[in-house]
Amino acid sequence: MARAGNRTSRRTTEGMGRAPNRAMLRAVGFHDDDFDRPMIGVASLFSDITPCNAHLDRLARHACEGIRAAGGVPQVFGAPTASDGIMMGHQGMRYSLVSREVIADSLEIVAGGMNHDGLLALGGCDKNMPGCVMAMARLNIPSVFVYGGSILPGTGPDGADIDIVSIFEAVGQYQAGKLDEKGVHQIECEACPGAGSCGGMYTANTMSSAIEAMGMSLPYDASFPAVSAAKERETFLAGKALVRLIAKNIRPRDIITRHSLENAYTLVLALGGSTNAVLHLMAIAREAEVQWTLADFDRLGGKVPHLADLKPGGRYVMNDLHRAGGTPAVLKALLEAGFLHGDCLTCTGATLADNLKDVESIYQRKQDVVRPLNKPMHGTGHLVILKGNLAPDGAVAKVAGLLTRRLTGPAKVFDGEEACFEAIQKRAIKAGDVVVIRGEGPVGGPGMREMLSVTAALVGQGLGDKIGLITDGRFSGGTHGLVVGHVAPEAWVGGPIALLTNGDTITIDADAKTVTVALNDAELQRRRTSFVLPPPREKRGVLAKYARCVGSASEGAVTS
Repeated sequence: MARAGNRTSRRTTEGMGRAPNRAMLRAVGFHDDDFDRPMIGVASLFSDITPCNAHLDRLARHACEGIRAAGGVPQVFGAPTASDGIMMGHQGMRYSLVSREVIADSLEIVAGGMNHDGLLALGGCDKNMPGCVMAMARLNIPSVFVYGGSILPGTGPDGADIDIVSIFEAVGQYQAGKLDEKGVHQIECEACPGAGSCGGMYTANTMSSAIEAMGMSLPYDASFPAVSAAKERETFLAGKALVRLIAKNIRPRDIITRHSLENAYTLVLALGGSTNAVLHLMAIAREAEVQWTLADFDRLGGKVPHLADLKPGGRYVMNDLHRAGGTPAVLKALLEAGFLHGDCLTCTGATLADNLKDVESIYQRKQDVVRPLNKPMHGTGHLVILKGNLAPDGAVAKVAGLLTRRLTGPAKVFDGEEACFEAIQKRAIKAGDVVVIRGEGPVGGPGMREMLSVTAALVGQGLGDKIGLITDGRFSGGTHGLVVGHVAPEAWVGGPIALLTNGDTITIDADAKTVTVALNDAELQRRRTSFVLPPPREKRGVLAKYARCVGSASEGAVTS
């Protein structure tokens, strides 16, 4: 390996003064010639906390084999993960978005402190993907991300495919008297049949797809199933690819550009991805020092059709897309239709167009997972940026599969998710209501909890297309319905959502891209004069630190 291969790690290993450093590295297996090779950090977010990450230790070994085969020296280290699905519906969910920042910080600390020449990261659960890529953009050393892959679907009592959202919605069906305890238990036991991330186009599959389109992972990374030899082979090849990137000194900020971010969000829109993509892509852009705002999401949303019939708004899961040709087949169709920038550099060392040169378009295959361009699920993007007197700085709505795109109704205001869930259990939410959950923003939560327990319970009660919901918190990628999240400014810093009272008339209009309350400026100002900023919810620990440092959801909810 040429000396350029260890251009960064030589700070740690070169010269007489670094003999103590080398002594410690010899104790973990380094040989004389290893000090002339690129030293590569392999960040494994393995954990048996969640099925999303339970197999990553096995994949990490394949990554190390690929690095060794190409002439590099791998160093495996861990980083924390937290399970969104398991933390959902209780106080633990406050740690979810916080974990994105902690993951980014952890990778930066280890790879930066060790002077690694490159970084390969393996992640599974929702915040793993953006957290890892944020660290890569900060460090700006050659990097490749490997997604752990999607879980296979479970089998429901009637033989139909089920997944994690099926059991959340089963709870709502139970509350509505539509399903008995035995039925819930059957779905509970089959919803997650093994390793891998949640199967629909929820946040994990959304962000892995975005990162592949962005060029920071190898082709097919997002769509290869977790439990497959294909995923193991891909991980080995990712290790080899990273050593080539180091030799060529191709770094994340060469790959993450305005055009590659457009490619990433274009695929999110085409696949019907999660609202969380807005937060995470903005955060990645910030770390890469690329100018990107809510207006960019809105601009792309106005021209990219929603094509994939994937859950939660559709019928299929990621494994079905894999069998139909995978993410590259969709990218090839989008490239041929003029929606992508084919000249963007990727972690293969080639351009996106070069990577797709021999790929068969999804439209050349017999499948119905991805609709034809002239018969889309929806003609424009399923994610809509809303503004109005309730969200002056913006909010995000997911309109995939909506029967109702505009709703005006009385506000049912709840301070926190628990109060709302209790009201749902009591059947206090009625058709036509606009549910307001506040105090769940980045600062107020702290941590911007997802509301899947609430939205899934409402769907289970048959209210999914009959009510509206707005919050300064977030929604899971598994959420569907007329729901508006990321309302900014948030309640805890005095945003208009803090001034609402029960019975106020709220209008959500997905087509007009507005979320408003029928109050004039004078009335809002009158209410504001009596509003007192609440004290921090947390006084110490990581949540308190996060609340002090975090910015607005309209800017990606990043810490600084």
